[in-house]
Amino acid sequence: MNRTPFPPMTYPLIAILRGLRPEETEAVVGTLIETGFTAIEIPLNSPDPFRSIGMAVRMAPASCLIGGGTVLTVEDVDRLADVGGRLMVSPNVEPAVIARAAEKGMVTMPGVFTPTEALAAARAGATGLKFFPASVLGPAGIQAIRTVLPAELEIAAVGGVSEKNFADYAQIGIRSFGLGSSLYKPGMSAADVGERARATIAAYDAAYGADG
Repeated sequence: MNRTPFPPMTYPLIAILRGLRPEETEAVVGTLIETGFTAIEIPLNSPDPFRSIGMAVRMAPASCLIGGGTVLTVEDVDRLADVGGRLMVSPNVEPAVIARAAEKGMVTMPGVFTPTEALAAARAGATGLKFFPASVLGPAGIQAIRTVLPAELEIAAVGGVSEKNFADYAQIGIRSFGLGSSLYKPGMSAADVGERARATIAAYDAAYGADG
């Protein structure tokens, strides 16, 4: 099994920029990086996503994890690799997609909701699991499933999660999150994104300590 490890991050927060347009990419991504975000996901159902991902890769420091979300096919993985993406996030568990992304050295975070899906993703070599929608499972639901999973898997809560409930997840040891509409919505200015990003980082520091 070829499992790419999740890189160490002060703030293991993935900014999900669904709907981001290429002309917004430099300003929004630049603001997020300046604020402390080091993982950026641009879903493939955004306008011209591979162009935006390529732009983000070129402008970001090498330490940043830039990639695509809503990755559904092996062909998507290949295109993501072609523009330099290093993060593959999917809404489902498709072993062939996970395997191809792992072959390309990508960090892989497939979406899961049940123990069956979570264990299937682990067997396929996923770096970590995106529990979605986390707001439905809640911290208790994720914790119950987590007890049967390999300890090395990174566990992220995604969907209905914001800075308002970091503390709830901190109590069960979940420290990674995917943040979408609480951070960015199409049409928002980079200044607005920056304001939300700073509030998010401050809330994370409060929940987990200033050193993450």
